[in-house]
Amino acid sequence: MISLPMYGVRPEQDVQPLWQLLLQQLRGHGVSGVSEQLLWPLDLLQHWRDPTLLLSQICGFPLVTQLQQQVRLVGVFSYQSPYCSGEYYRSLVVVRDDEQGEQLSDFRHRTVVYNSTDSHSGYNALRALIAPLAVNGGFFSRSVASGSHYRSIEMIQQRQADIAAIDCVSFALLQRDDPSAVVGLKIIAKTDAVPGLPLITSVTTSEKEVIQIRQAIGATINSPEATSAKAMLLINGFSVLPWSAYNVIKQMEEKAAELGVFTL
Repeated sequence: MISLPMYGVRPEQDVQPLWQLLLQQLRGHGVSGVSEQLLWPLDLLQHWRDPTLLLSQICGFPLVTQLQQQVRLVGVFSYQSPYCSGEYYRSLVVVRDDEQGEQLSDFRHRTVVYNSTDSHSGYNALRALIAPLAVNGGFFSRSVASGSHYRSIEMIQQRQADIAAIDCVSFALLQRDDPSAVVGLKIIAKTDAVPGLPLITSVTTSEKEVIQIRQAIGATINSPEATSAKAMLLINGFSVLPWSAYNVIKQMEEKAAELGVFTL
C-alpha cells in the first residue's frame, strides 16, 4: 500500500511522473509488494495506521500525537520555497490585502479558518503563534474548519473568514500553478520552522525494507530523469531525520497549553 497524498495543486496528476520513476527504483532495489497504482485514501488516519502500509506522507502533528507506535520514519523531502530551509518548512499567515492590519495582533477578535484540527501547518503552528497574545485562552472571536488549505484561502477571499495559516509549500505551488488563487492576499506573519512532512511506513516494515525504500527514494531524487518530475512538486532533496527532530511539533502544542490556549 503506497500513497503520496499531501502536495500538488492537481495531486493525482502532479504526483504521477515522480511515482512512475519511484516505482521502478523500488522494484529495482528489491522492495516487494509494490503495486502499480498509488492510493488516494479518503480516510488518511486509517490509511496511515494500516499494517500493510509500505510508504506514505503524513503531517507531523498526527505523527507525534497519534501514530508514534504504529509507523516508522523513512525520511523527508525538502522543497523549493523561499520560506523553506532545507528539510524545514513553516506556515504563512495570510489575510486579504485590503486589510489595514499588518501584524498578527491586529487580528484579535476576527474569524480564523483552518484546514483541520489535526494539521500542524494550519492549526497547531498558528495556535502556538497566537498563544502569547491570547487573553483567557482566546484570541480569535470565531474559528471555522475548511477541509483544506486551498479552501481556507478561498474562504478568506470570499470574506467568509479573515485569516489563516497556510503551508508554505502549498502556497508556493498555488502561486506557480494557479496564481489567480492567491490574488488579493498578503502575508502578515510566519510560523516557526519545523521538519517537513515525513515519509512513513508501517511499524511492521523490516529494517531491511526501510533501508531499501530509502535507497530507492534517494536514487529517484538524484536521478537526472527526475528533474521535471521533482520540479512539478517543488522537491529538491531527500534526507533522513530522527524521531527527535519532530518533538518540536508536540512542544509547540504543549507551550500553547501552558499559556492556557488549547484551541484556535
